[in-house]
Amino acid sequence: MAVNLHIPVDEAVFPVAGVDIGVAEAGVRKAARRDLTVFRFAEGTTVAGVFTRNRFRAAPVVVCEQNLAMRGNTIRALMINTGNANAGTGAPGMAACLATCDALAGLLQIEPRQILPFSTGVILEPLPVERIVAGLPAALADARPNNWSNAAHGIMTTDTLPKIASLRVAIDGHMVTITGISKGAGMIRPNMATMLGFVATDAGIAQPVLEQLVRDVADQSFNRITVDGDTSTNDSFIIAATGQSGLNVTGPTHAGFLLLRAALIDVAKELAQKIVRDAEGATKFMTITVEDAGNAEEALKVAYAVAHSPLVKTAFYASDPNLGRILAAVGYAGIDDLDVSRVNLWLDDVWVARDGGRNPDYDEKDGQRVMQQAEIVVRIALGRGKARETVYTCDFSHEYVSINADYRS
Repeated sequence: MAVNLHIPVDEAVFPVAGVDIGVAEAGVRKAARRDLTVFRFAEGTTVAGVFTRNRFRAAPVVVCEQNLAMRGNTIRALMINTGNANAGTGAPGMAACLATCDALAGLLQIEPRQILPFSTGVILEPLPVERIVAGLPAALADARPNNWSNAAHGIMTTDTLPKIASLRVAIDGHMVTITGISKGAGMIRPNMATMLGFVATDAGIAQPVLEQLVRDVADQSFNRITVDGDTSTNDSFIIAATGQSGLNVTGPTHAGFLLLRAALIDVAKELAQKIVRDAEGATKFMTITVEDAGNAEEALKVAYAVAHSPLVKTAFYASDPNLGRILAAVGYAGIDDLDVSRVNLWLDDVWVARDGGRNPDYDEKDGQRVMQQAEIVVRIALGRGKARETVYTCDFSHEYVSINADYRS
């Protein structure tokens, strides 16, 4: 059950000039479901990405990194399949990935190195190359600018709802469009990005600038979410900039850079939060904010310790104000010189812990009132400095266990 996940109406999902998207049913793992998506970019598009830090990275991740690293290479297409991760598949998996790139390159009359492949689904199973290759002509025949909604459905696995974000903003005299989709519901603690996220803009962004921007945007969005603390083998986040709006950002000192950066972060943050809202079995969306930290690193340590704690997450599912679990997580977060007598804790507007102990004015009925809400803010002040960081997470329910126990059946 997704928690307050907004799906924009079609009129509010803006096509990005220079991007065509096609979706098809290839039967990768299940029949009669959209599981193959192709993005086609106009010439002159710049593309950059960040990928999982999991050492068991999937074959498509390796190929993406290699193709993006080729000096002077221009990316013209993305290919995404669901139902099979092509991870833990060794040399045969790499050969299978390259074979699908060869097939799409032939159909588009481009080089295989100009394609970025993505896979998501079951790990340790061979990629059904022949089904993907057979489905590519249908995906290309379906390609059109206003196909973002179908693409959002086409990249889903255990997601219950599609995740789309789109906006238009005036920058330096140009109307700029930014639209993106993401997928992910479990195995989320990306340590770089989400399971899969794709954002496109018709702004022009020079390649070196885009490479820095994609890291910055990921750090402020997909690197601030967690569902279960697991980093996937396939995590990938891509930004493509077609330049067709007339705005061309050549460096961080450009007049439109800061506005464009903020708009990209807004779209990516919305997509990232939608992953948490649609997390496997989630019933609560929680914002964990740590303030008055000595630096950003220790603020994130504390935020993730709280967000990852199974005891905290199950207490929120039960609406049980057993809030000492939060203080315990703060205590083991790894700040060895933490002065607990300076720590304060709020649950929304309720001051729970004051100067390291229970607030004398705290009434458990107030804590329970907040915990029954679908959206909750946990605010922790460490009393050490001025740094502040926020992480988004969810509760753990019985359904999370059921979904993951039955995932392959």
